[in-house]
Amino acid sequence: MSNHEKLNYVEFPACDLTATKSFFTNVFNWQFTDYGPEYTAFSGQGLDGGFFKAPLKSLTQLGAALLVFYSNDIHATYKKVTLHGGKIIKPIFEFPGGCRFHFTEPSGNEFAVWSEKQ
Repeated sequence: MSNHEKLNYVEFPACDLTATKSFFTNVFNWQFTDYGPEYTAFSGQGLDGGFFKAPLKSLTQLGAALLVFYSNDIHATYKKVTLHGGKIIKPIFEFPGGCRFHFTEPSGNEFAVWSEKQ
């Protein structure tokens, strides 16, 4: 499969790179490569990307795109998100074809997790 003109990388702001890295490491088992004190990158997560130090956040209410994780066990993922400092901003709800919830990670960026129907 050709990678030509396919999405390849995504970047997010993060006011607290250490807390953001810890959250994604503990909840989703991500690994990071630091490129100086103001940038960290992740790979092997379906889409590679990074976080840059900035006092901004990515929220759908501000027009940002929403990146959505898939989970085989949405309730277990929900618990991990809350246990490691994520804030639930939309509890689990159903939609045609499944269910999902939205959360913010410690730097305030919004993500969602979906699964098939509960």
